[in-house]
Amino acid sequence: MGASYNEDFPSSSYAALTEDRRLLKLIHDNVHGNISLDPLSLKFIDTEQFQRLRDLKQLGVTPMVYPGAVHSRFEHSLGVYCLAGETINRITNYQGLELGIDHFDIQTVKLAGLLHDVGHGPFSHMFESEVLPRVLNGSTWSHEEMSLKMIDYMVDMHNIDIDPECQKKVKEMIVASCKNAPPKNLKEKCFLYDIVANGRNGIDVDKFDYIVRDCRACGLSCNFQFQRLLENMRVIGGEICYRAKEYLTIYKLFTTRADLHRTVYMHAKVKAIELMIADALIKANDYLQIASSIQDPAAYWKLDDSIIKTIEISSEQELKESRDLILRIRRRDLYQYCNEFTVPKDKLEHFKNVTPQDIICSQRTGGVTLREEDIAVSNVKIDLTCGRNNPLERINFFKDYDSDEKFPIRDESISHLLPAYYQDMIVRVYSKKPELVEAVSEAFENFQMRTYGMKAQVHATPEKKKRRPR
Repeated sequence: MGASYNEDFPSSSYAALTEDRRLLKLIHDNVHGNISLDPLSLKFIDTEQFQRLRDLKQLGVTPMVYPGAVHSRFEHSLGVYCLAGETINRITNYQGLELGIDHFDIQTVKLAGLLHDVGHGPFSHMFESEVLPRVLNGSTWSHEEMSLKMIDYMVDMHNIDIDPECQKKVKEMIVASCKNAPPKNLKEKCFLYDIVANGRNGIDVDKFDYIVRDCRACGLSCNFQFQRLLENMRVIGGEICYRAKEYLTIYKLFTTRADLHRTVYMHAKVKAIELMIADALIKANDYLQIASSIQDPAAYWKLDDSIIKTIEISSEQELKESRDLILRIRRRDLYQYCNEFTVPKDKLEHFKNVTPQDIICSQRTGGVTLREEDIAVSNVKIDLTCGRNNPLERINFFKDYDSDEKFPIRDESISHLLPAYYQDMIVRVYSKKPELVEAVSEAFENFQMRTYGMKAQVHATPEKKKRRPR
């Protein structure tokens, strides 16, 4: 579509591979400025399935703690589309002829950025981490896999004229995450799979966008500058490598992401509200048949954050328990945070998620008798994208643009201040009833002493525990 190009002899000129400006639609984004939408991308955007992303908050329930964080998956998807296009265009400008990049490659990468989150569920990752495992009896489901089904559904339903090979590669790029690295048989232009969802080392434009966007929305400073990486990258040996002097810029990418997890995504009050909404959705599942829609794109695209309002305004008796939980959230009568502890690093390898049953088994006799439904436990994992491994060990660098040699850089050759460990596992416990805070806290401390021989970190005094959280 748009400007013509020569497939047999691709030009390294940016102008030769971009769309006819008359066919582009310009929109303004508060993070990236003006974004040009090409005709094929607009065909996907102008569907009810993609517009649904407007009704999915990027950060789920976080706006109830950070009031400004009300941006949506729609904005984020356009931002990733923009950065995916900028990345492939920069590579094309400098190495297009050498790498054989053509219009097909540019279009495919941009579409992958645009559509990577089209299968996301309500309330961000909470839906698939807290709700579905409990209603599906442990069976797995991921929004990435639903994105693939949704793309096929959109193409068929709206008769979108897209090259089948392009559609296939778009889907491959979306699932090129840490768990789904690019197929090993992809020898030609493997670097394209590093752009949107990088399974090689975790550096991708998805993170570039949400880190900057989320920091801005939450009023937090952001030391990471993705533009420096875009200006200092190069394809060597089929992968995107970075200039050695940008080692600390990359390190800031991962540490800023970890800081967001600790201070925003996994905030103690955010997790309390997530646990309550998860309980509300699970109690409403049988009546609303939430889980039955997750395999069928035709039903799934109608599921968004408004499901909470559906429950809240319903008068059906079957939804009363769910309604009562949502009312508690509205009135800020949250599950009460009792305490937390960080799992010792020498215990992480064999760590199993702590459950309410574990806490109950640790209560002393003679006091209040706790039940499983009185307790909520949150097992929070924070890492630098690759579990206990250092993601920087998977990154290759180059010295300067006169060199074609790529090489890794070890932490100790940069600074002795970098961490020796790359993952935290934090166990938090909440009481669902205010009058049980002391009993739950005591049982939780007993559990830690029995299991790890350590006391909990004290983050709340007894006086604060008795007060309703704000």
